[in-house]
Amino acid sequence: MDPEKLKQIPTHPGVYLFRDEEGEVLYVGKAKSLRPRVRSYLRPDPASSPKTRELVRRIRDVDTIVVGSEAEALILEANLIKEHRPRFNLQLRDDKRYPYIKVTVNEPFPRIIVTRRLRDDGARYFGPFTSVGPIRQALEVIGRVYTVRSCRYDLPREAPDRPCLDHHIGRCQAPCVGLQSEEEYRSTIDEVLRVLDGEVEEVRRTVEVRMRDAAEALRFEEAARHKATLEGLDSLARQQRVHRAEGGDRDVVGLARDGDRAVAVVLKVRRGTLLGRESHDLEGIPEPTDEALMNAFASGYYLGGGEMARAELPPEILVPVALPDAQALEEVLTERSGRKVRIHEPLRGEKKRLVDLANDNARHLLEEAVAEGSEGTRETDLTLYDLQDRLDLKVVPRLVICFDISHHQGKEVVGSAVVFENGVPKRSEYRHMKIRGQWGNDDVRSMEEVVQRTLSRRRDEERPIPELLVVDGGLGQLGAAGKALEELGLSHVAAVALAKREEEILVPGSSSPLRLSPRDPALHLLQRLRNEAHRFANSYNRKLRGRRTVKSALDEVPGVGPKRRKELLSRFGSVRRIAEADPEEIARLPGFSETLAHRVAAYLRTP
Repeated sequence: MDPEKLKQIPTHPGVYLFRDEEGEVLYVGKAKSLRPRVRSYLRPDPASSPKTRELVRRIRDVDTIVVGSEAEALILEANLIKEHRPRFNLQLRDDKRYPYIKVTVNEPFPRIIVTRRLRDDGARYFGPFTSVGPIRQALEVIGRVYTVRSCRYDLPREAPDRPCLDHHIGRCQAPCVGLQSEEEYRSTIDEVLRVLDGEVEEVRRTVEVRMRDAAEALRFEEAARHKATLEGLDSLARQQRVHRAEGGDRDVVGLARDGDRAVAVVLKVRRGTLLGRESHDLEGIPEPTDEALMNAFASGYYLGGGEMARAELPPEILVPVALPDAQALEEVLTERSGRKVRIHEPLRGEKKRLVDLANDNARHLLEEAVAEGSEGTRETDLTLYDLQDRLDLKVVPRLVICFDISHHQGKEVVGSAVVFENGVPKRSEYRHMKIRGQWGNDDVRSMEEVVQRTLSRRRDEERPIPELLVVDGGLGQLGAAGKALEELGLSHVAAVALAKREEEILVPGSSSPLRLSPRDPALHLLQRLRNEAHRFANSYNRKLRGRRTVKSALDEVPGVGPKRRKELLSRFGSVRRIAEADPEEIARLPGFSETLAHRVAAYLRTP
């Protein structure tokens, strides 16, 4: 590094960026006084960490930006780290938007969804959270208790002709087709909002009164429904409840580290109720002390994302160790939230107990990550919700049918339709069929036929129409499925194709395929569907080819017509076993003489 440039570095507060010989940003830091801070890196220090020594070895240049205060330096540092993602700065793994629970109260029939985008659209947002799993589990409980719709129809303007499967399994009261009034549905949403606000006990008391009134009026079915609601609320309360601490609203931060791995946890306590737990795996840990590590995490968490700046901040943030930049961070957060925000390390009492609880959570997650090396598998329902999000479907795809075509050089062309309900194969509804059209090896026209025949038959038999079709193939097969749906008047049914080569998901109207992570449970479900449809089609194709082989061999035997051929196959099952049988055994079959039996044996045993 140029010594003359070092002399020109100002002594004001600001941010510095270390760069390598190619100009890439290696590290972003802040300082009350830039010149001594930058120089401190370049002095030999045997006690420095291996990572710091490697950083210093690569430094070839430094840029500095002067700001007016430590608070401004803190904000600028967080924004530059997010922009450049330097390899020697602390990284919050999986740098994606924070998920929120969104209640679309601006709609006549509000929905409750998970989103990663905050918009000024009149909806109510709860969060943010980092892990989407606990959100899904909370919504699963709410869905069971309150039967809120999961579809994405713009009601009442846009509505289906019939209720979806959620109504038939008791997950929705079908306001889409008028089976639940707007007033009744709104009343349900109001209670959900109170639950999400942490008022579980108050809602519980209201439901308890309704249950007693219904029982006294001998409305036992209604009383039973209220009892089930109470049980669901109790389950949700057990997930949320922590002891009430003075003040009520706060974020409680915990930390656990093991060598170069660390996990930070943020418990979101509102009105004394734990509404959510966010966890962050921390990567690229350059800080030697817990104080420095926690300082870097707090700055990145509260200042590094634009959405965090717009989220509701609590008046108090409890941390396990004192932060060197606590005063500057308080100043920034106070300005952003419009009220005083205090950051401090509690040393005793109830607040210290909450911090210990957050630390225990972090330690448990770190031990779990080290022991298992993965997050484990998600519940099937959560996978279905994720699939709905990935494909932007109107409804949760609880009923899915996957189609495949199989043939051998254009002969024995067959189609398969396998059915999954709630993510589980429903083999009693699997169907395979011979393709009637003389399409040969034209898979596209065969796909149109099998989709059309399968869905028209389900409609005629008044069986549920699937929420999602999956076809094995490319754009041609997807277009054929769409054409069949349009001809049947089922254009509202979603359809996608799963291409084998790159495992790409093709979506109608999209200019580019959707690529999911190989570890994504939603992709795994689509692959299971595709593989099952492929297996089912191939097995039927092999069966038909086997029958053709048998029929061709027996057709060559003089005197053996359809009836005698059927007798032979019913008794022996295959050409090989017929050829191995004694002529006397064949002669005992109805319609066979000894002469014909010897003729059959002679023909089948001739090479």
